[in-house]
Amino acid sequence: MPKYQFQVDVQPRYLPEQSAPQQGLYVFAYTISIANIGTIAAQLISRSWNVNDAAGHTEKVRGLGVVGQQPFLHPGEKFEYTSGTRLRTPTGTMHGSYFFVAEDGERFEVDIPMFVLDALSASGGKPTLH
Repeated sequence: MPKYQFQVDVQPRYLPEQSAPQQGLYVFAYTISIANIGTIAAQLISRSWNVNDAAGHTEKVRGLGVVGQQPFLHPGEKFEYTSGTRLRTPTGTMHGSYFFVAEDGERFEVDIPMFVLDALSASGGKPTLH
C-alpha cells in the first residue's frame, strides 16, 4: 500500500435560488470528501483550482487550506467540506490539486479529478429563471 495516497470524491450541485441566468450568473456548490487511504498522516496545506466555463474562460484559484482549515489526516481518516463557485455559462468544469506535507516531511500533491458543473441537467434542460 502506498504511503502517500488520498482519495478525493466530489458531489457538485446547481443552486438555482442563488443564480440569475438572465444576467449570466450560475452558482454551484460542491461537497468534497478527502480520505487518507495511505499509511502516513499528512496535512493539507493549500489548494489550486482551474474553473472553466463553456465560453472558454478559465479562472485559476489558489489559496491556503480549504474553507479556512488545513486538516491533518491520519490513515483511515476523512475530511469533508462544501464550497462553491460561480460561472457565466450554465455549464463548466473544475479540476485541480491539493498540496500536502506528510508527518515524515515528504511533500506531495493529490489530484482533484475533473468534474462537471451543469445547470441544464439539474433543471430538466433549461436554467430556472428568478
